[in-house]
Amino acid sequence: MLNKNKKTAYLYLLIVFSAWGSLYVVSKFVFGKVPTFTALLFRNAIAASALGIVLKQRKTIKIKKEDYKYILIIGFLGYFLSIGAQFLGTKLTNASFASLINSMNPITITFFASLILKEKIAPKTIISIIVLLIGVKVLIGDISDNIYLSGIFLSIFSVTIWSLVTVLVKKVSKSYDSFQITVYGIMTATIFCIPVSIYEISTRPVIEFDLEVIAALLYMGLICTAMGHVLWNKCMSMIDAGTCSLFYPIQPLVATLLGIIFLNEKIDKNFILGAVLIVGAVLFNVISGLKKE
Repeated sequence: MLNKNKKTAYLYLLIVFSAWGSLYVVSKFVFGKVPTFTALLFRNAIAASALGIVLKQRKTIKIKKEDYKYILIIGFLGYFLSIGAQFLGTKLTNASFASLINSMNPITITFFASLILKEKIAPKTIISIIVLLIGVKVLIGDISDNIYLSGIFLSIFSVTIWSLVTVLVKKVSKSYDSFQITVYGIMTATIFCIPVSIYEISTRPVIEFDLEVIAALLYMGLICTAMGHVLWNKCMSMIDAGTCSLFYPIQPLVATLLGIIFLNEKIDKNFILGAVLIVGAVLFNVISGLKKE
């Protein structure tokens, strides 16, 4: 029987990964009316405002001057460049593809942890990476659309950079609260989005800020980002990180289902086989890691 603490954590994780899965579908809708980095600006600004209120309720440690560089790197690479690439990847492909590739995070994070934090890389990680690469190759299949392929590689780039930043956050979190670093990172990214957004608005003739777009942006900022990060940090404090990672496959499943329902996205045999390989590699990597604990 699961204790109450674990049941609550599992419920939070279901909510978090369902929200993160829905983000791909909602953002795909928004990108049809608002430029990519302008949408990211609003998402970050909304999330930073909400998370800033939560942060004020917590005890924080003043960031040392020599550690400002980490905040800058995390904000620029993680919440600006990586998420921007993720949004572009979703825009150029579809919600199903982008979310599935993003589910590779547990393995790529493990890989970078071995390089940067000198954590020993296990044979199961090497096996998982090989299966992942096969899964991505199958997923791409015979796609000849250069724009679509660009979207897939942008999604892979996003995962790679995000995993690198996650490891940096882990390193910095030895001195500071990870939630505090997350909030400061999103605030930093908001600043980087401003000049790019100004350029997008000045060069795009038609931008539709209707009620549906405003509602979608609020959902992306408050539910997918602010609430998602609060619950994720809560889960990480309640149960171990490996168990939390087990829920990653929920994200592409939700995105695929919602993509089919709301965006009329189609999936073929290559997508199904690629999904089985990628999700299987993630589960194998995480579960085998848990058995050693």
